[in-house]
Amino acid sequence: MKSKLEVNKLSNKQPTKDITLDDVKYKIPKITSKKKITVKISENIFFSDKTLPVISGPNGVESRELIFKVAKKIKSLGLKILRGHAYKPLTFPYRSKKYLETKNEGMDWCDEVKRHTGLKIVTEVTEIKYLDRINQTADILQIGSRNMQNLELLKECANTNKPIILKRHFGASLRDLFGAAEHILVEGNNKLILCERGISAPHTHKETSRFILDIQAITALKELTKYPIISDPSHASFWASFVPGLTYASIAAGCDGLIIEMHPKPTESAVDPLQPLNFNEFTKVLNKSKKVAKLFQKKII
Repeated sequence: MKSKLEVNKLSNKQPTKDITLDDVKYKIPKITSKKKITVKISENIFFSDKTLPVISGPNGVESRELIFKVAKKIKSLGLKILRGHAYKPLTFPYRSKKYLETKNEGMDWCDEVKRHTGLKIVTEVTEIKYLDRINQTADILQIGSRNMQNLELLKECANTNKPIILKRHFGASLRDLFGAAEHILVEGNNKLILCERGISAPHTHKETSRFILDIQAITALKELTKYPIISDPSHASFWASFVPGLTYASIAAGCDGLIIEMHPKPTESAVDPLQPLNFNEFTKVLNKSKKVAKLFQKKII
């Protein structure tokens, strides 16, 4: 129970984008705790100071054939986590004929992939009504940027007690992100991974780019919280040619994990065909990333 003085302190604060000492004390004490957090996915997968898991896969689970092909490639490269997004919201309601949101059937294919490869699955939860089915299969739940402040969804996902990737909204300050994170942590789930995935900006350096990867945010977050921070250079850049440099920069900035989109034939991808790396491109980026990570005493897994 807060004292009257504490309540008055809270109610008299001016809105701000910056994180204040009062925020740390009264509004976001859990996410700004000084206790170092390692998020364990399995006996050999950790998001920590020493390891850097790479999550990869197509933008969406388009077909059984595709998800198996990508999963086998990921497995052959020694990686352990597959991006299995069967529920895929789009920015605009108009969808191409080749686009298919596979939903529950896509999760069934992800189940098969798990049994055959042993890979762990990350799936984005877009609505509460899909959570039960996703929870049966996914090892990590992802909250997309658009749902960052969908507080009921955050609560329901937190109560599964599964690891959660919380993506920063492209218009959100770090204070906003921490407020959303606190809603997860107050439910007693501290298996939280924060994700920088790009922010809106007046200039994006290429005509159809939509976002700028906020490299500075990775460094700032590492100072402000002890929870793992991962980077998604694919969604931030929208261009496959930008992904390698942004990947290496993210590692140098201190990220604890990466999400990199991969597709066997990117131009045939049902969603965002300009941003996935093909298998050869991904392998090259992965090999170079291992060398960069080693400079910072981290191991790609």
